[in-house]
Amino acid sequence: MSANIAELEKRRAGAKMGGGQRRIDAQHAKGKLTARERLEVLLDEDSFEEMDLYVEHDCIDFGMEEQKIPGDGVVTGSGTINGRLVYVFSQDFTVFGGSLSARHAQKICKVMDAALKVGAPVIGLNDSGGARIQEGVASLGGYATCSRRTSWPRAWCRSSR
Repeated sequence: MSANIAELEKRRAGAKMGGGQRRIDAQHAKGKLTARERLEVLLDEDSFEEMDLYVEHDCIDFGMEEQKIPGDGVVTGSGTINGRLVYVFSQDFTVFGGSLSARHAQKICKVMDAALKVGAPVIGLNDSGGARIQEGVASLGGYATCSRRTSWPRAWCRSSR
């Protein structure tokens, strides 16, 4: 294996740890599954295709520029349930309490847009402390963008005619 491939595998494994083993252990101590574990239970085995694993927030206030965690608190992608395509997002409480940032919201909206294009359902697994306050109104704007996506009844509902 080349050094570049080994580095990529190391980076990928680290990104999939979310907020790290200590925070994963804290989730388990509360009887909760992690974001990735919830997706493993929900989706057909080996069907999950992750999107945007390496996305990070872009906040530079309150020392956040020093606290970058790949994935930014939400695992997104597609998979199957009983062979049927679904798009999913699962908020990761181990990363900033699962709080929603502008980039976190962009990842969720990207999943919603992809699902809309192919007529697949979206399933959201929420485990969040709310808006990421360090981002101020940017995180609130993220909520507005996500909400707007779920308020398009003509786009989401198929006609029964």
